[in-house]
Amino acid sequence: MSTDTSTTHTTPSFTPIPRPARRTFGKWFATTGWRHLIGVALCIYSAFPLLYVLSASLNPNGTLLSSNGFFSTVGLQSYVDLFQNEQRPFAAWFANTLFIGLTTAAASVFLGALAAYSFSRMRFTGRRVGLVSLLIVQIFPQLLAVVAIFILLTSLGDVFPALGIDNQIALIMVYLGGALGVNTYLMYGFFNTIPVEIDQAAKIDGAGHARIFFTMILRLVAPILAVVGLLSFISSTSDFVLASVVLVSPENQTLAVGLYSYVSEEFTSNWSVFAAGAVLAALPVMALFLFLQKYIVGGLTAGAGK
Repeated sequence: MSTDTSTTHTTPSFTPIPRPARRTFGKWFATTGWRHLIGVALCIYSAFPLLYVLSASLNPNGTLLSSNGFFSTVGLQSYVDLFQNEQRPFAAWFANTLFIGLTTAAASVFLGALAAYSFSRMRFTGRRVGLVSLLIVQIFPQLLAVVAIFILLTSLGDVFPALGIDNQIALIMVYLGGALGVNTYLMYGFFNTIPVEIDQAAKIDGAGHARIFFTMILRLVAPILAVVGLLSFISSTSDFVLASVVLVSPENQTLAVGLYSYVSEEFTSNWSVFAAGAVLAALPVMALFLFLQKYIVGGLTAGAGK
């Protein structure tokens, strides 16, 4: 006796997924729209002075009042005049600024890294007092030490001419005198994020502090080194007070001091040439920022978290 068994195939039923209700403009603006509006306003606010300086540099009339209309007159005569003035050697200013800025940045990074490694990895008497003292010293502006620096360099110039007035090496030494402080404290916070077990494992293999520092730690703290180097480069290239006191001869001056001569005289101010020089002076900072961009965000956030 055979029984026929029939299987019934049931078609699965799919429940349509309801589409999310479209948000109204009011809800979108209340949640995220106002942020876009603030972002656009800040971009316009930040770009306005840049566009104004660029427009003034392309205006051959030489006055700021004639530059009110953006790019109403376009010409490269100001850039040509910038390099043809023998009394104001812009090319020498540019080279001096790069030399002083890059040397100061490299030395500041090296000295700051050495100090930060010592405070982070070593335990010694006066460690905490030294960290606090570095921050307290930064409270006093450099302007208070201008007279003392001038007298000191004048006296040193009689013994060591390389450290006297109107010498770029002397200005670099002055900048390095303030290389510690905030930079060291920022590096110190980043160094603390590196596990101590790495140092201990290297010491078991026979490595000393110097080998650990140069072969291991410096590679791990590359982001904060890039940030400190960029900040040191910007501060040294944009400094006017100390550079104007130490550097006297036009051929030894930096861009910040040299370009001021275009607008410091009452009847011979040439704002167009000054604006052209300002545009070219911003190129090294922009290039260095773009080159170190991938390190900057991580270095600032990790260093500030401690």
